[in-house]
Amino acid sequence: MGRVMADCRRFESDSNCSLTIIGDEDEVVNAASDHAASVHGHENTAELKSQLRGMLEPEASYQQGARVAEPFPA
Repeated sequence: MGRVMADCRRFESDSNCSLTIIGDEDEVVNAASDHAASVHGHENTAELKSQLRGMLEPEASYQQGARVAEPFPA
């Protein structure tokens, strides 16, 4: 897939987080799971990392500015 991104703007959140992380897949998953735990209160587990890996988008999907937020998958 090449470089990927995890984009908090993609999902609804109480904090209206605007963080976007772009890089190699393993780096993005590790940084995103640390962020999800420290900022959004998720438990930093292997299951969370697996879920995040499934939500990654190609780097080329990045768009500046706001995004229409969707519900976070359950």
